[in-house]
Amino acid sequence: MSNAKTVYNIHTDVKYPQGMPFDVADVIAANEHPWFNQTLVQVNDSVVRLGLLHGEFHWHHHSDEDELFFVLQGQLLLDVEGQGTHTLGPGQGYCVPRGVEHRTRAAEPVQVLMMALAGVVPTGD
Repeated sequence: MSNAKTVYNIHTDVKYPQGMPFDVADVIAANEHPWFNQTLVQVNDSVVRLGLLHGEFHWHHHSDEDELFFVLQGQLLLDVEGQGTHTLGPGQGYCVPRGVEHRTRAAEPVQVLMMALAGVVPTGD
């Protein structure tokens, strides 16, 4: 992967209100940025986000929130402090506990659903 700094395109606004159907494929088709992250919907006190990832994210942590990663398509490398790298493919997920340093990497484009508390700052604390 490139050592060039990845530019993140992160949208924390809730794109779809509760009670409204949505199609993840439509959101994917409308976005070609190499690092796109959109909050799709709020579920109770949490949000579900869609990530279209290609490149490296910086090391970070979330002091108060766990973060779930679930791969839809592609391969996600999830580096977790003290555990090394987890390689996740379609249908696989991992929940990073609050306070744990982590970063995501993708040599090729990957589609990921993420879930965390609504107040999470996607770039970390």
